[in-house]
Amino acid sequence: MAVGRIIETPECVEEGAEWLATACPRMAYAMQKTGPLPLRRRPDGFSQLLSAIVSQQVSVASANAIWKRLKDAKLTGPRKIMWSTDDDLRAVGLSRQKIRYARALAEARIDYTALRDASDEEVVAVLTEVPGIGVWTAEIYAMFSLGRADVIAPGDLALQEAARILYDLPKRPTDKELRLMAEAWSPWRSVAARVLWAYYRVAKEREGIR
Repeated sequence: MAVGRIIETPECVEEGAEWLATACPRMAYAMQKTGPLPLRRRPDGFSQLLSAIVSQQVSVASANAIWKRLKDAKLTGPRKIMWSTDDDLRAVGLSRQKIRYARALAEARIDYTALRDASDEEVVAVLTEVPGIGVWTAEIYAMFSLGRADVIAPGDLALQEAARILYDLPKRPTDKELRLMAEAWSPWRSVAARVLWAYYRVAKEREGIR
């Protein structure tokens, strides 16, 4: 099954940005404020999803510290997670719930190579079968680990708030409303998300919010 365009290089992001600027004056305005957009490609596989689980509901600093302890203890692979004891995982900073999620991910035996050729919908369906992985995490994985050019994560609060400011909406759009808005940005919804995240930082700095 064709998976559509894959974002591999900064030039791919630039191509998408040019398309969006032509298609939407507000996107063009946002990019004038943000400057060049980041590539943000990441590796795919188990460790990326484990890292996403580690990052849930903790600060960036805490997530980074826990992840470093996991790496130092060589506990970032599925077999190591399955072979470790709960005490081992608690010692590096995982909560009881995150231990359960990490084990569920390890036991899911996802074929990460096959996901590279799966449709966006299949990727989300496969990943969200795992406890602890929601639609937002699955869509972020599709965008940045698989490089999908036409995926957005409309449940992301920063994207919703950036869309509210950029398009002068009376309130922050819901997940469903932003997903509908994003249809106008296809086939470059992933680049549109990069625009909105970058614009969010610019807009919030302008409003004096840190």
